[in-house]
Amino acid sequence: MPSDRETRDRRRQAIREILLGEQPIHQQWDLVDRLREKGFSATQSNVSRDLSALGAVRIEGRYTLPSWTEDEEEESPFRQVLDLVLAVKPAGPYQLLLVTKEGAGNVVGRALDDDDWEDVVGTLAGYSSVLILTENAFFQKLVYERLKWYTQEEDGGEPEGGEAP
Repeated sequence: MPSDRETRDRRRQAIREILLGEQPIHQQWDLVDRLREKGFSATQSNVSRDLSALGAVRIEGRYTLPSWTEDEEEESPFRQVLDLVLAVKPAGPYQLLLVTKEGAGNVVGRALDDDDWEDVVGTLAGYSSVLILTENAFFQKLVYERLKWYTQEEDGGEPEGGEAP
């Protein structure tokens, strides 16, 4: 008989496969039902903990796994979530605000944290935004210009966000 840890690990692998599949998962109960179809006994609270452990996020009403959690040899995590960033704005002394698609604040903030930018002191993710904290005006300007460059590269045009800090 498999141990609790082995069962949990197999269930998490099944969740990963379900989330990477074609059919979107909108509610945790949908995932519980899909797991039962695959022969796994799970509760909503099990699924909630598993989703958190896997790094899954809910963006635009659908659970997904950020691509950098699957393959660490790919490009930087932040570059992989650029399509979720809508605007970059100065937000006061030493701060910037990234406006994201609905529900994407957490995943964009995590991507920035995982990228470990030297000039970023920390991030605070909301539902559809990320507040970026820098140590001083010089670093704020550097991060702002870097974000503008990334977003311009992604959409081929001028980034949103107004004047530089």
